Amino acid sequence: MDDFPTYPSGLRLAGRRVLVVGGGHVAQRRVPQLIAVGADVHVVSPEVTPAIEGMVGSGEVTWHRRGFEDGDVDEAWYVIAATDDREANERVSVSAEARRIFCVRADDATRATAWTPAVGRHAGVTVAVLGQREPQRSAAVRDEILEGLREGTIVARHQRDRSPGVVLVGGGPGDPELMTVAGRKALMEADVVVADRLAPRELLGELPADVELIDVAKLPRGRSALQEEINRVIVDRALAGKRVVRFKGGDNFVFGRGYEEVLACREAGVPVTVIPGLSSPVAVPAVAGIPVTHRGVAHEFTVVSGHLPPGHPESQVSWASVGAMSGTVVLMMAVENAPAIAAALVAGGRPADTPVAVVCEGTMPGERTVLATLDTLAERLASEAVRPPAIIVVGEVVRVAHPAPF
Repeated sequence: MDDFPTYPSGLRLAGRRVLVVGGGHVAQRRVPQLIAVGADVHVVSPEVTPAIEGMVGSGEVTWHRRGFEDGDVDEAWYVIAATDDREANERVSVSAEARRIFCVRADDATRATAWTPAVGRHAGVTVAVLGQREPQRSAAVRDEILEGLREGTIVARHQRDRSPGVVLVGGGPGDPELMTVAGRKALMEADVVVADRLAPRELLGELPADVELIDVAKLPRGRSALQEEINRVIVDRALAGKRVVRFKGGDNFVFGRGYEEVLACREAGVPVTVIPGLSSPVAVPAVAGIPVTHRGVAHEFTVVSGHLPPGHPESQVSWASVGAMSGTVVLMMAVENAPAIAAALVAGGRPADTPVAVVCEGTMPGERTVLATLDTLAERLASEAVRPPAIIVVGEVVRVAHPAPF
């Protein structure tokens, strides 16, 4: 049985006077929420925190630099007693009660006529949770609800965004926990999902049953032909009135050919938006404990595709220039050509004993890091049976993270 039953109601406080008595940390947490809804906030307190003083200086709050007086509540629509003095809070609540003004007590909820819920907002929906004087429980429940709203998992399907078009979603380095909130929500709002093999697979299992899932690996093969077919599929589905999510690993615009898909959509007159993902060349080393820059060691980093070997007629990489750089080099799609790339970097000026880290299956359950130097990289890749996907980090930052082996 609820000992203190409450009747929930939404207060429209825009332009209305709200009195906050007390200028400490409790008031500091409450005042921004009141400002956010447009309340005319008046703080009564001999002293306030620097944060509240900043709000006063910006004109968002009126500060009465003194103790509480009974007349302070006269013009208020809502009152918060937030001092650290129980007797002062009692005076505030008694004065408010006499004038039939709802009052929150920071020190004793049982003596209050109103309670402050745990509040959050998303897409025009306000979530307010009252956990019967259990603020931590209230906040936890609120956070669960907001997460579901943001990810689209608890919104009624008929209320989701059904406008046709294409959304390019970067899925991050692989671990679904590293997927952005916006990306998850876009997946839940999709009619059609066109997914790469490196996109976080577990998230595809969460899709509603009526979503059409198209596996890129099953489309016609051939590198150029495959991209043309992807472009055709996403455009055709969007023109048919569907909301299409093009779901890739990492970020769509970092070696992801995502902008080719943007151009295809624009040419066909299809609305297209982009939700970036955590880019693997930075995120994967970070998760593996390797910084791509470090003060006094590396002030720049270069990300290079290694899908073509040095000397290949279609390669646009000047490996001699890369070898002459002193910063970190991050190699993508380079496992097969790594021995030739290592030799090219040494020929370009990198010392043969430059440390190298190969992060295999970064952020995934099978993640492991293989350490080498440029002159031992080929041998280590073979002995450790390294297979894609893997990201190769070249430079002294590897020694910062792993000093012992070198």
